[in-house]
Amino acid sequence: MYADKRVRVVLHASHLVVYDRNVEVARHERLIAKGSCRLDLDHYLEALIRKPGAFPGATALEQARSAGKFTPVHDAWWAQARKVHGERDGTRALIEVLLLNRHLAHEHVVAGLATALRAGALTADAVALEARKAAQAEDEPTTGARRHPAGWQDRMIRHPRGSPAPWFRRFLPGPRRPRYRWAGQPGSSGRTSLRR
Repeated sequence: MYADKRVRVVLHASHLVVYDRNVEVARHERLIAKGSCRLDLDHYLEALIRKPGAFPGATALEQARSAGKFTPVHDAWWAQARKVHGERDGTRALIEVLLLNRHLAHEHVVAGLATALRAGALTADAVALEARKAAQAEDEPTTGARRHPAGWQDRMIRHPRGSPAPWFRRFLPGPRRPRYRWAGQPGSSGRTSLRR
């Protein structure tokens, strides 16, 4: 997708960030040893779904295991899926589950895997449903009170002295918004600068 394209890379002490124009497209751990490599399992999922036989021995899978991104819950679900659906289709189902990490938080996907495994639901759709339920349960307030959407007063960025940040004032409704007059408008002094 970004081959033959100019991107900007920002190096930090522990990681590097890749930008396409002003949009962050990748973030990677910075490796210190010369010639070392870190493979991100997510980058290979599209190829592995076409050739699921390469998944068990993939270096990216081993690195994901050692980094804690591929948990024992993943392994248990995968083992059951292979038992029920066969080696190829069970591995494909796991890869579809791993693709959920692009849209849902890792901990929600793991919770969905655990719930689906307990229920015996060994499809990626069942894991996706349970992961979304886990995400919604986390978003709901613990008390029975309804949450109201925040008004503009709650979302407003405040200046250290408590008043709205100066650049934010132009978005305020009504009399709180300062009035600007341009030169040549009725009531202006005729100068060419912006006036309040």
